[in-house]
Amino acid sequence: MAEKCGCCGSGGSAEDVKSYVKQKYGEVAKSAAKGEESCCGSGTSKDAITRDLYSEAEAEGLPVEALLASMGCANPVALAQLNPGEVVLDLGSGGGIDVLLSARRVGPTGKAYGLDMTDEMLELARRNQREAGIENVEFLKGEIESVPLPDCSVDVIISNCVINLSTDKDAVLREAFRVLKPGGRFAVADIVLTKPISETAQKHLALWAGCVAGALEISEYKAKLIAAGFIDPEVEIARTYGPEDAAGIIPDDVLRELGESGTAELVESFVSAFVQATKPGRCCGNLDCA
Repeated sequence: MAEKCGCCGSGGSAEDVKSYVKQKYGEVAKSAAKGEESCCGSGTSKDAITRDLYSEAEAEGLPVEALLASMGCANPVALAQLNPGEVVLDLGSGGGIDVLLSARRVGPTGKAYGLDMTDEMLELARRNQREAGIENVEFLKGEIESVPLPDCSVDVIISNCVINLSTDKDAVLREAFRVLKPGGRFAVADIVLTKPISETAQKHLALWAGCVAGALEISEYKAKLIAAGFIDPEVEIARTYGPEDAAGIIPDDVLRELGESGTAELVESFVSAFVQATKPGRCCGNLDCA
């Protein structure tokens, strides 16, 4: 069963969230394809969440459109410590930057998959792959709650500010656990809450698409990972925010509704974080995973 969705106000549903997020990220892809910046929050320019995630060395040789379409909150590729020959899956791969970086790390004997539900993002990602000339990559259409890959087929799961967008995070984490090999690593970047946010903030679709309203509190994130079967969950704060960042993250109408004090409280309630966990080293079903 999907988690309760309190984001949509009267008459809202999880499908409303999915449709809104799909629409907004489709717009981001179209903007990036034209060489225009967009962002996770207000739609003005690269904001406090998405800026300065990749070094010049990492970006070298990648299409600028891949960078423009990045709506991430940290750099999961740096976190994951990928090794040659590994298979990587990026949940919600967007314009493909983290997939392309992962493919470089794992080399020709490895492979990087990107999974996204948005046609415009998939089209952009495949174009970026062709321009970058990176072959050990495959982009899949689908939802992160139902991954179109077999059990025990992936060494590392990465994701960049996407799991917070799902209204059924338990399903996402169960799927991540299922496709990981025994000993596989869950290493994602995400927005997490350091304290609860107001009901007013939770009801804004724009704050869902802006990566805030659907974020989990740190303790809840860890508990869900354990419930999915993972061990050793860790959450490391990567970036904090303050009132000076509000205009770059929160849409203008939400700023007006929350007021100065409400806005300050909201912005100080979430952080960018690295979230890690491990799948125990046991076999999956009847597969020989030794």
